[in-house]
Amino acid sequence: MGSHKGAYMRSDGARRASHIVWDWNGTLFHDTDAVIGATNSAFAEIGLEPISLERYRELYCVPIPRFYERLLGRMPTEAEWLVMDDAFHRHYSEHRVRCDLAEGVDLLLEGWQAAGHSQSILSMYGHDELIPLVRGFGIEARFVRVDGRTGPSGGGKSTHMVRHLAALTDVDPGRTVVIGDAVDDAVAARDAGAHAVLYTGGSHSRGSLQAAGVPVVDTLAEAVETAAELARGAAAG
Repeated sequence: MGSHKGAYMRSDGARRASHIVWDWNGTLFHDTDAVIGATNSAFAEIGLEPISLERYRELYCVPIPRFYERLLGRMPTEAEWLVMDDAFHRHYSEHRVRCDLAEGVDLLLEGWQAAGHSQSILSMYGHDELIPLVRGFGIEARFVRVDGRTGPSGGGKSTHMVRHLAALTDVDPGRTVVIGDAVDDAVAARDAGAHAVLYTGGSHSRGSLQAAGVPVVDTLAEAVETAAELARGAAAG
């Protein structure tokens, strides 16, 4: 896993500060249109009907082959999965160039950092593709670490989250809040001993997110406010 060490990361007393682990796709990076476009382009290649954003959000889950199982009515074979996964990533690369950061991200990242807290990114997007994207938006210095996926795609986030938090110096999982757009973000946070806030602007419907049993918000500004409250509560406890 690669990393970026920000100059503001303190060692003495930093354990008392709060930390946010941000998801990338569908959270900091508003790529919903690219995801739907790539999904439907991939579906067309294998003879599936296009899917609406609403239906995508109702059915989406990880591991990704389970998502395709919901669509197909059966689990795809390994060969089918490889074809679909390759087609999706190929089309996504074409669609994502028209996407931007979610509204207000620059100010939210700046404000959290200015308050003396730390933040990082953990994404299931390929690491070698993620780093240039983050750097290209000029926000890399806001994060003490940026980790993307280095293994096969399609799996869950929990193991990656445990490893990510273990690699962070002076970050207490109990005062860490994961902000993401998928139920898997909440599962990964729980498995790593952290809190979670889920955002409705990405891959899941509000109903799907609420089933995770963690706070669900409609804006990233609300997500940061809720994260601050959760971290303060953990410190007080």
